[in-house]
Amino acid sequence: MSAAMDRALKALSLEEEDKPFDMPDLPGFCSNEKNKLSLVGRMLNPECQKMKANVEWLASERFQFFFDHEHDLLDVLEKGVHTFNEWALAIERWVEEPPDDYLQFISLWVRISNIPINYYTKEAIMALGDLVGEVKEFIFDPTKPQTQPYQRVLVKFNVANSLKMSRVINIKGAKPVTIHYNYERIQKRCFTCFRLNHEQSRCPLVVKRRKDEAFARRQAISKELELKKVVLHEDDPLYGILTEDQHWFLRTLCFGRDQEESVPAKTAPKIKEKA
Repeated sequence: MSAAMDRALKALSLEEEDKPFDMPDLPGFCSNEKNKLSLVGRMLNPECQKMKANVEWLASERFQFFFDHEHDLLDVLEKGVHTFNEWALAIERWVEEPPDDYLQFISLWVRISNIPINYYTKEAIMALGDLVGEVKEFIFDPTKPQTQPYQRVLVKFNVANSLKMSRVINIKGAKPVTIHYNYERIQKRCFTCFRLNHEQSRCPLVVKRRKDEAFARRQAISKELELKKVVLHEDDPLYGILTEDQHWFLRTLCFGRDQEESVPAKTAPKIKEKA
């Protein structure tokens, strides 16, 4: 080992820590101005959303899309939820310090139908919308004729939740009513749990049901094999006359597959005579 290397090793300390690096606050180092006119998005079902062009990819299945004009960016946001390959995207405007729930919510226009006539009020309809998500906008004028069989509300929806397709509402002095929800611009979803982040074939509920069914089949096969393992004991009247397979067949014929009793002794003489 050279003397210079030896001196360098002696100078090292395991307790030594690097000092924080101060990033220069210069235009060439920061892209804030560029990012101000951009949207950041997240694919909710990456396996079915292979996006390649026109976007800048970030980490964790996220992407960034840049605009030349503010009004174009706002127009995209005002349209509500967007999809790619028929699966929803979570899209929000870029922020320098994203909150913990960033890209966890989407804006959904929801059509609420089968509302009782007596409850065509702003308070009642907003309460029904809050069952889906936080109501952010509501277009309703009770002074005008209602020409549609539904009411529209814009909600802030948590993508970790399931889409509610209906809800039973109890009304004092009347029969319960089933309210229906329809989500505008939503195309594909899981039709078992109604979430937006996987296909039905990959739904945890479907996978669990398949595993349970497979386990039940294995248990049934194991039980059947156990029945076949029954042997003839020396005190059995048929011991030495029938083979174990013949004994199992006769026992199944007499008692069924679920029984574990031996062939009755009164059957033995007849078999012995034939033997």
